[in-house]
Order: sequence, then structure tokens, then C-alpha cells
Amino acid sequence: MTGIGILEVAALLAALGYLGFTARPPSALRSLLKTASVAVLAIAALLLSAPIWLVLGLALCALGDFFLSREGDTAFMGGVGAFALGHLAYVVLFLGHPSSDLSQIWVMPGLGLAAAFGVLGVMMVIVLVPRAGDLKIPVLIYIPIILSMGVAATSLTSPALLWVLPAALAFKTSDVILAFETFVLPEDHPMRRYTPYLVWPLYWGAQAGFYLSFS
Repeated sequence: MTGIGILEVAALLAALGYLGFTARPPSALRSLLKTASVAVLAIAALLLSAPIWLVLGLALCALGDFFLSREGDTAFMGGVGAFALGHLAYVVLFLGHPSSDLSQIWVMPGLGLAAAFGVLGVMMVIVLVPRAGDLKIPVLIYIPIILSMGVAATSLTSPALLWVLPAALAFKTSDVILAFETFVLPEDHPMRRYTPYLVWPLYWGAQAGFYLSFS
């Protein structure tokens, strides 16, 4: 197995290991597994001379993972900021790819997806913002950023990037579930027993999809 292969296996094992810690209280091991599962992909992408925006997106998401693995509003805000920048890095990655064609956004199926993203964004504003309290402004900023990443993915036309759009949709879905878990579901809601196990596979699968598509 090559050095890159070892890193890829290490990232997968960390991701699988973290799945057992998703609903547990913060700990050093929990933070290590969560952060390493994406940070190692960033290192592998760098060694493969992948586009710098992929490396930056993965690294920023790994930083966001570290912050969100800790407790407190400061850590939460750090995670939101890191993920917002990670989404923007992916937007630049997608739009800067040679196969990116913005006209795809204005014809079907791109137009339908963009419209669906717009409806989703309005629904998130209506449902989340009144419940976000002091985090109202960060939530308002974050919503269009995550939607823009999905729209940017619809511009890609290369058959080799077949999995980018599904990965982007998985990333967005994990964000939406996490947002509803954070701001909408009561602490004793039964769905909270399942949401961590939905968010993590969707999120990490998205990062792995971006890595495999562009590395």
C-alpha cells in the first residue's frame, strides 16, 4: 500500500471510529477522531498536488470539526466560521474547474435544483432564525453560503465529476439536520437519538466524495 493509500485508510478508520462517539460528551479522543478523519484527507490531497481550494476546503472543515467537537458558544461560533469558509472554498473550487459552465444553472435540471435550494433557504430562515437567539446573524449569513455551494456544484459538466453534486447535496443535508437538531428539536426529543448518526455519514461521505473527485 502506498503512503497515500495509508492516509486514506487512516481517514476512513478515524471516520468509522468517530461514529461511535457522535452522541458522547466531548473528550480528547472524540475530538481527535473527528478532526483527523478530514484533516488526513487534506494532507493526502496536498501530497497528491490536488487543487489548493480542495486542500483548503478540507482543512477548514477539519478545523470546524475540531471546534464543534468541543462545548460552548465560542467553540460553536468557531465551527460555524470555519465551515462557512470551507463552503466558500468549495464554491471557488467548483466554479474554477475547467468544466464549470454557469449556463447549466439556468437550464434544467440545474434550474430546478437552484429553485429547490432557494425554497429550502427561505424555509430555513423562517424556521431557524426566530429560534437562533444571539446566533441569529451568523445563521442568516451561513444559510446563503451553504446554498451557494450546492448551486455551484450544478455548474460542473465533466463526467469525471459525477459524484460532486451528490456529495454537495449530502453536505447540505447534514448541515440542515444539524441546524434543526441545534435550534429546533427540544433536548428530550426522540429524534435526537438518531440525528448524530445521520449527520456524520452524510458529512464525511461528502468530504470523501470531494476528495476522490478532485484528487
